[in-house]
Amino acid sequence: MPDIEIMNDKIISTLTSECVNRLHTEGGCFLIDKPLDWTSFDVVNKLRFSLKRLLNDKKLKVGHAGTLDPLATGLLIVCIGKMTKQIDNFMGLPKTYTGTMRLGATTPSYDKETPEDAHYPTEHITPELTEQARQTFIGDIAQMPPMYSAIKKDGKALYELARQGKTIAVEPRNVSIQQFDIQQVTHNDFEFYVKCSKGTYIRSLAYDFGKACQSGGYLTALRRTAIGEFQIENAWNLDNLIEKLAEHM
Repeated sequence: MPDIEIMNDKIISTLTSECVNRLHTEGGCFLIDKPLDWTSFDVVNKLRFSLKRLLNDKKLKVGHAGTLDPLATGLLIVCIGKMTKQIDNFMGLPKTYTGTMRLGATTPSYDKETPEDAHYPTEHITPELTEQARQTFIGDIAQMPPMYSAIKKDGKALYELARQGKTIAVEPRNVSIQQFDIQQVTHNDFEFYVKCSKGTYIRSLAYDFGKACQSGGYLTALRRTAIGEFQIENAWNLDNLIEKLAEHM
């Protein structure tokens, strides 16, 4: 099990000269609220550029602990220097999300990245049916990853093959969903809360939930609110963090 106290001690919530010195000698971590339409690598690259200048270290290691899709927002843990060795420990922590899924249609990417490609009836969907469907996803389940994912097959990411119109057989993955609640329903939009294990695809959950409701479904919004005990409320706005770093240059 990862040493949460040590990991928590390396989270930088205020940027003082002492914190900057610690980044250089001991490494550290930033909790970042990833903006919409940014990739996780975009965030890492922007932060790496500023930190290399600040610490005068062209070989500085910077990495994130768990990818968020561009259309998702929320908590991203970025590790600096020696703390990049702890990335796997952060990634192994459970994740918490809120979001919205739309029933009655599907998309190839299982989210809004691609247009709707099929439509299904929703008139039969009742609170009883959605509750029955919801319960089937609690616990340990086998989940099929979406074709539009970074999983590699023969050296190529699945999303690259998907954009070429290719469909490749992939194996289901065992994941665990500790909590899956439907919080509000507006027409065909279902707001939800999920707490799950590493490797869970919320896009696949939305797609599979639609099927379990004898319809279709895809993700329209997603926000990661926690990774283990680390909360989005304690995260930096990326622009504000870059400005703070510039003040120490």
